[in-house]
Amino acid sequence: MANISAAGRSAVLTDLLPGARVRDAGLVVGAALLTGLAAQVSVPLPGTPVPMTLQTLAALLAGASLGPVRAFLGLALYFALGQVGVPWFAPDGGNATLGYIVGFVVAATVVGALAVRGGDRTPLRTLATIGAGTLIIYAVGVPWLMLATGMDFPTAIAKGVVPFLLGDVLKVLLAAVLLPGAWKLAGRAGR
Repeated sequence: MANISAAGRSAVLTDLLPGARVRDAGLVVGAALLTGLAAQVSVPLPGTPVPMTLQTLAALLAGASLGPVRAFLGLALYFALGQVGVPWFAPDGGNATLGYIVGFVVAATVVGALAVRGGDRTPLRTLATIGAGTLIIYAVGVPWLMLATGMDFPTAIAKGVVPFLLGDVLKVLLAAVLLPGAWKLAGRAGR
């Protein structure tokens, strides 16, 4: 695997780590593993086939930390291995949640692209970046939920978005503290 970080500069947090090829491969596998572990923190909610998990946070942090290419590869690996039977999708999710998982791949990639452009350096920019990623997950997940269950659009919003808004706002706020804080600790927020 070629070094897939930005040439000559730190574009995302993980570009600060040494050993490009081994690092990149480890980060891709690590993103898949982290997302799989986060899926195990799964709380079924009454009235919806979609459980509350920490996958969203893991996918969006992977995007911001790894950049678009590594984040895409990590979340695509998570998706592909889950499809072939690795039991790391949320245990109570089922087919109705598969669109959200595809949304993780898309959102992590977009969040990674925004992070390369500085979208994770300040709390306000991070709110916008991670908020956009969250909306992408909904934009992919809700239509799939409709197809998988036969729900109409208002019902899919009521069951696939509304119960998760508070939790997702908290995840976005947590990311808005963690990511700029990590850049500050690395001493490179202004770059």
